[in-house]
Amino acid sequence: MHGTMMHYPLTLSHSLERAGKYFPNAEIVSRRPDHTLHRYTYAELYRRSRALAEALQKAGMQRGDRVATLMWNHHAHLEAYFGIPIAGGVLHTLNLRLAPTEIAYIANHAQDRFLIVDDVLLPLYEKLKDSVRFERVIVVGSSSGGESKLEPGLEDYENFLSTASGNFRYPDLDENEAACMCYTSGTTGVPKGVVYTHRSVMLHTFLLTTVDNFGICNADTVLPIVSMFHVNGWGLSYAATLVGAKQVLPGPHLKAESLLELCERETVTVAAGVPTVWHNILEYLEKNPGRWNPRPMRILIGGAAPSLSLIQKLRQQGWSMVQGWGLTESSPQATTSQIKAHMKNWSEEKQCEIKAQAGIPVPFVERRVVNEDGEVPWDGQTMGEVQLRGPWVAASYYNLPAENDKWTQDGWFRTSDVGTINAEGYLRIVDRTKDLIKSGGEWISSVDLENALVAHPKIREAAVIAVAHPKWQERPVAVIVADEGSRLSAEGLREFLSPKFAKWQLPDAFVFVGELPHTSTGKLLKAELRRRFRDWKWEG
Repeated sequence: MHGTMMHYPLTLSHSLERAGKYFPNAEIVSRRPDHTLHRYTYAELYRRSRALAEALQKAGMQRGDRVATLMWNHHAHLEAYFGIPIAGGVLHTLNLRLAPTEIAYIANHAQDRFLIVDDVLLPLYEKLKDSVRFERVIVVGSSSGGESKLEPGLEDYENFLSTASGNFRYPDLDENEAACMCYTSGTTGVPKGVVYTHRSVMLHTFLLTTVDNFGICNADTVLPIVSMFHVNGWGLSYAATLVGAKQVLPGPHLKAESLLELCERETVTVAAGVPTVWHNILEYLEKNPGRWNPRPMRILIGGAAPSLSLIQKLRQQGWSMVQGWGLTESSPQATTSQIKAHMKNWSEEKQCEIKAQAGIPVPFVERRVVNEDGEVPWDGQTMGEVQLRGPWVAASYYNLPAENDKWTQDGWFRTSDVGTINAEGYLRIVDRTKDLIKSGGEWISSVDLENALVAHPKIREAAVIAVAHPKWQERPVAVIVADEGSRLSAEGLREFLSPKFAKWQLPDAFVFVGELPHTSTGKLLKAELRRRFRDWKWEG
């Protein structure tokens, strides 16, 4: 027996139409580079996104053509989030924190035809323009004043929008057509392109509005501190638009004081960012007691695992924290550290321990953890590689057939993350496959050691890496950024760690540095640290 249902393609035009029609007066607030605030409503987002779509079609953009953005988080970037895909183009957010040569490589590999760029980022564009082949470069003015003078070959965004007649008609899009694409941050090998379809984006967007998975709703005011060029800003701008929530976009101003001021002034209820951002905010609050009286907020953390101490400190501010885990290849949401109903009466400490884990798979995403013996038991101990499949998990990389060994024969994506699963089904990411330390035939998790070290009151940041050892194959070395003026000793730190670790798991050496290397999205660059310590000489 077959049921009959309407054929209704899931496309981004639905979100834009819904927001424009039912929430025309909800606000979108952006902080400009000059610190002034730009305010407008969904009615204007609706009109301008459609104008951008029509202007792109008039400029000759064909279905499937890539349009790149090089922008901070603000209203014009949001217009591109909708205007490009609803016209049949593919939004390609370029990561402005990468080296110019890397940005050029990515734009060329994606064969981007057009570029929309912030005027404050023109100095960056200048460094790569001779290596790229954009047909048109459209510049978004950032000041609250009038038009700025542009070099020949560059055109003004507002002028570009004014080429639209206002009679935009949606093309008849298939939900499996590409809507947007992002490149992985390339901690290993070349950056790899992941293409998202309208259907995958819409399903992922809907997920973020469910209560157990961020629960973005109309009553929220959403502040994505995570960059809109980093896996589509985790999809938060799409989710906020679907439900007509107020959006607050911080522009280039990501310092703690500026973010706290936005939270207070705009009554933010949901804010999302990597752990480093929250460390900086908490540090600022500690140094300026009484200056801010933070309101309750939901804090969304991703990009790297939060330490137990970070979760506890956020709770002390009256903020509730949810961790989402995933990758560029999973759009990104794959698991959420939600607390199950029967855990609600657990002690605060036990609840925080659950929140520190990557959690259970979100609806529609399947997860398995596999080692050479097959799927690992749910014992919280046995390690294996985390593999995923689901409607918003990539099935291949864009134009990189050599990389397709990242998928198993039976169609699961190999994440390269190593994890364990406890009896409740919660995933704990133990390491990246290449960051595990193999010492005398036993595995040591660098992540566990790092989290324990960061809980030390005088340590700001810590990285633990494997260094080759003549006897044990590899041994852990801890690289530490201590608080200013703190004196720490190897003996003291070993003593601090020893209640939680076996003696053979403790680092053999502690090295103190001013700062650690990070990727553009705030992840620790372990590969760079391993390179620096390649020629490490063990004493004795």
